[in-house]
Amino acid sequence: MPRIVIIAGEASGDQLGAGLIAAAKAIDPDIVFEGVGGPEMEAAGFSAWFSYERLAVFGLFEVLKHLPDLLNAGKDVKQRILKNPPDLVIGIDAPDFNLRVEKTVKAAGIPVMHYVCPSIWAWRESRVKHISAAADHVLCLLPFEPDFLQQHKISGEFVGHPLADEIIEPLSLASGRSVLGLDAQRRVAILPGSRMSEVQRLGPVFAETAAWLVERIPDIRFVAPFANQKTREAFKSLWQSAGVNAPLDCVDGHAREAMAAADVVLLASGTATLEAMLVGRPMVVAYRLSPVSYWLARLFKLIKLKYFSLPNLLAGEAIVPEMIQHDAVVDKLGPAVLAYYQSADGNKALLQRFEELQGVLRQNASQKSAKAAIRMVAEGLARKG
Repeated sequence: MPRIVIIAGEASGDQLGAGLIAAAKAIDPDIVFEGVGGPEMEAAGFSAWFSYERLAVFGLFEVLKHLPDLLNAGKDVKQRILKNPPDLVIGIDAPDFNLRVEKTVKAAGIPVMHYVCPSIWAWRESRVKHISAAADHVLCLLPFEPDFLQQHKISGEFVGHPLADEIIEPLSLASGRSVLGLDAQRRVAILPGSRMSEVQRLGPVFAETAAWLVERIPDIRFVAPFANQKTREAFKSLWQSAGVNAPLDCVDGHAREAMAAADVVLLASGTATLEAMLVGRPMVVAYRLSPVSYWLARLFKLIKLKYFSLPNLLAGEAIVPEMIQHDAVVDKLGPAVLAYYQSADGNKALLQRFEELQGVLRQNASQKSAKAAIRMVAEGLARKG
């Protein structure tokens, strides 16, 4: 029976893997899945060598602290695969770990698929050579990625984005407010980022922007979801320092409901911008690198994109305001948020554009990724035969 090894390095990979496994088993119940994953993959019929949590380490100092164990984990995974070669290896995201493992596996003649194209099209394009050496085929969440890979003679396939499959239609204000127990006041959702470094860089200017808005819309309210207590307490401290004279409702998780409960979302660039688009909320996007990183990026021209937020990248034009680095200031963020309250007709056109883009992304990603995996297994077995 076919045997597929999957290596997922974080919670988002666990979700993607679970969808692929469930869809594949619906086609062929006899496929065996094993490797590194989490509870969602195990519930779908996956046998875990160890939990993805062992690999889910973020931040330079955290990585250095756990480096010996990460190296041992990589060695362990490679040995398991080479000792008992499967019909296919699928690395899900986590490129720093997975591409190293995949390179060894591919060199041994085992078919390799990488699920989620690294954002080499956005910055450090030179990294493309690592993908070429590591993967036979790449599953892409964004429609423009296969063409980029093709330019570098890498096989790629657009499977759509699972979030678009999950969020079938825009969410109502009432649904978000009901879940969070919020009233019907005008409200802005603030998402400064899930990591402490993001909160430290964007938190102060987001809090100051909230104070700016209160001066112009006295009855406005704010809601902010947080991934953990540490980031929540850090932002609350910044909120107090900015002297925002308006209530802030902090919630644990529930980012989607927080966005649904708001009229406008002020947020850090990342996957959350895609979720806000799918939820159907106007947004203002900001991003700040560390000063050194930004200086190096400009010096070596590592960032080549005209836009950086996912809605604008998908649309190929600036459909939502985005401010990076020195442009991410109150004098630009505040008026951009306020403009949504002053232009109802413009908002309708924007939401219609969001729905069009959602249709592009809704491709039943789990089923497409499962079919691609089964196809690669069949091709590999045919070559062996």
